[in-house]
Amino acid sequence: MAVTKTRTSSFSRSFSGASSPQIPGLKHGPNGTMFVSSGIPDLDKILGGGFALGSLVMVMEDAEAPHHMLLLRNFMSQGLVHNQPLLYASPAKDPRQFLGTLPSPAVPKDEKSSHRDPDQEKGLRIAWQYKKYFGENQQGFDSQNGKHEFSNNFDLRKPLERQFLTGKRIDCASILDSPNLVTLYDRCATFLSQFPRSDSNISCVGRIAIQSFCAPQCGYSSLEWDMLSFLRSLKSMLRSSNAVAVVTFPPSLLSSSSSTRWQHMADTLLSVKAIPDEDKELATLLTGYQDMVGLLNVQKVAQINTQVPVVLEATTFSIKLQKRRFLVLECLNQAPINGSSGSSYGTSGSCSGSSKTGYLDF
Repeated sequence: MAVTKTRTSSFSRSFSGASSPQIPGLKHGPNGTMFVSSGIPDLDKILGGGFALGSLVMVMEDAEAPHHMLLLRNFMSQGLVHNQPLLYASPAKDPRQFLGTLPSPAVPKDEKSSHRDPDQEKGLRIAWQYKKYFGENQQGFDSQNGKHEFSNNFDLRKPLERQFLTGKRIDCASILDSPNLVTLYDRCATFLSQFPRSDSNISCVGRIAIQSFCAPQCGYSSLEWDMLSFLRSLKSMLRSSNAVAVVTFPPSLLSSSSSTRWQHMADTLLSVKAIPDEDKELATLLTGYQDMVGLLNVQKVAQINTQVPVVLEATTFSIKLQKRRFLVLECLNQAPINGSSGSSYGTSGSCSGSSKTGYLDF
């Protein structure tokens, strides 16, 4: 009896990663790419899933406003909520004090309605087989469906609970008055050694957050080549580990050549910019200008395990605080012309943006 042999090829795709169990805060993407959440659901959608595992994310700061702190806080809080180890470095004297400013995840409305008052149910006697439709098991059902697990909406007015800040999973380092980058490099290497990348299942994911990397308070701020070498080494270590690093830096403190090299070094490059309070030109051009606090520009998206570039529908987005609590990103919309009440036109920062067509009258 002839035995049929399956054809194998050296270009066959390995599905070992797809069979790994789903852990909180990790999502499978195309071409074997794994994503971790940025802490902002809108930013995850824009980037096609979030921050790619093993990538270096760099954020260009604005000298006029600390909007980069919003991105950094949400990124750190999302990792702590998922019980992911965190390494945080900043030019502050005591970086651990910054942990008290991290936002807390908001409770969804459906979970609020699922929590019933036990005093109101004392007089109710429900058969045990119907208890699964009420109260205590409803929250577990939502978690099994993966709802609100990968990315959370964070309340900027509510601090993160103390239970997420205690333990040995948070390592803080001060780069204030550091004469060189040897100490920071050793801390990053020791931290990333806990998450080696292999073909086996991923058990844990690490996060690195470095604030104002080239701040003038640091002793190495004038050593531009040393800082570039550190970023190159950090990117190399991230490629072989299950971790993501977010580094913010003010480009105005660097020379133009060094700033360009840093931007090329990043896998994902973002930039934030403040909006003047009284800019009449922008107020007439953009809808919802009064609700904007800044602009976010996506200058580069990580390309992991692929050579196909990511084409975004738009590259510039408005940063808004919904109800002064939640950070949201929206596409820029042009205001109606001549006060007409028609629909606004969507503007795009990329060549793929589509414009609203109309009739031509000759």
